Amino acid sequence: MAFLATPGSTAEVLRKYGFHFQKKYGQNFLIDGNILEKIMAASGITGQDCVLEIGPGIGTMTQYLAERAREVVAVEVDRALIPILEDTLSAYDNVTVICQDILKTDIRRMVEERNGGNPVKVVANLPYYITTPILMGLLESGVPLESITVMVQKEVAERMQVGPGTKDYGALSLAVQYYAKPETVMQVPPACFMPRPNVGSAVIRLTRHGQPPVRVKDERRMFDFIRASFNQRRKTLVNGLANAAGLELSKEAVTVALGQMGLPPTVRGESLTLEQFAVLSDLLPCGSGKDAGTADAWQKQGGK
Repeated sequence: MAFLATPGSTAEVLRKYGFHFQKKYGQNFLIDGNILEKIMAASGITGQDCVLEIGPGIGTMTQYLAERAREVVAVEVDRALIPILEDTLSAYDNVTVICQDILKTDIRRMVEERNGGNPVKVVANLPYYITTPILMGLLESGVPLESITVMVQKEVAERMQVGPGTKDYGALSLAVQYYAKPETVMQVPPACFMPRPNVGSAVIRLTRHGQPPVRVKDERRMFDFIRASFNQRRKTLVNGLANAAGLELSKEAVTVALGQMGLPPTVRGESLTLEQFAVLSDLLPCGSGKDAGTADAWQKQGGK
């Protein structure tokens, strides 16, 4: 079958199968081949790579991936798209489509079975409503990843790259920068999708760090602190951490730790660097803090 990355080809496939877009899945299909070529170049896919695609839709990007990679595993949650994918990808024997929710998929097992446990590359046009839990699920899981090249909402791409003191700086910024180096590849206007989204989009590449940029005794506890610090941005760090369920910290303990770092008790979380959060986490006593380092926790955080 011909490539699908045009408005006419996409519309034809949708008519053939009587497909209706599902808002609950955040479906916006790419219809611009130039954008796809740039994504392929940014992802650096070679004939030796095993690629994980999340949300293949009707297979538009999957076709480009299959032309370049050794193997493509595409995870699609919408069962109505499976017969379409079987049709549009019938020419490729190096593509496996899995009908499953990516947040419930055992990616580690997939990497072991498909790539011998070696690092894979993730390339996707992500559903915007669950971008953060998907990305954090991938990064926190410890699954061998070389890079993640994804289409996301423009504001989310910006949030991943900013530093302390900016209005977009938050838990997502710190988490992404702990695990990877984020770089915006390009901006993508709404006209490049069917249907058109109501927001601007961007392609961002996350290159996994060989080693995290900071050392911390308990990684998950540090991120519990970070999330609590940004749950209520207007609160001081002392109040944010002391009031956070599960951390079991007193205002006095947080104040003393901040003093040891040379920081006033009035400081807010948005002023601290990743390095300072690591130091603070190591200084504070451990309570019975719950393990919130999960995709669910990031979904509740709302991508902040």
